[in-house]
Amino acid sequence: MPNPRQPAGRAKPPVPGDSGFRHILVPTDLTERTDKALRVAGQLASRASARVTLLHVIETIQGLSLDEVKPFYDRLERKARKAMESLTQRARGEAPTAASVIVHGRRAEEIVKYAAANQVDLIVLASHRVNPSIVDRDWGTISYKVGILAQCPVLLVK
Repeated sequence: MPNPRQPAGRAKPPVPGDSGFRHILVPTDLTERTDKALRVAGQLASRASARVTLLHVIETIQGLSLDEVKPFYDRLERKARKAMESLTQRARGEAPTAASVIVHGRRAEEIVKYAAANQVDLIVLASHRVNPSIVDRDWGTISYKVGILAQCPVLLVK
């Protein structure tokens, strides 16, 4: 009989010393901020033999079809692939099954959609420090949106 507390398609409960995570997603903007998130994801993955997927979203310009600016997006994708190869190689130091994916769209939406469609157990996301005196300004960040919308746990790394 299925356990009503365990969502369908998820891994079995963790064993001692195991984080329970099988698929960790690390969204990246290809900046050095990703390094900390990647290190944390690698540590968690190595404890559980989890796979790590690096995801880069190329933000699309609303109101224009992809065909109208295809050469522009092709250049962005070539640059992103080169950077992602380097990040993936580093990730494989702790998570041998690390892979990378590049998609086009709106960043927060694509991150959440990818996580849901690919049985991601944890999103490890780099985030900047928030100034507590002007919190309202930071509510529109990608990390805030992903933290609110994702159906799996989200770990923000600062």
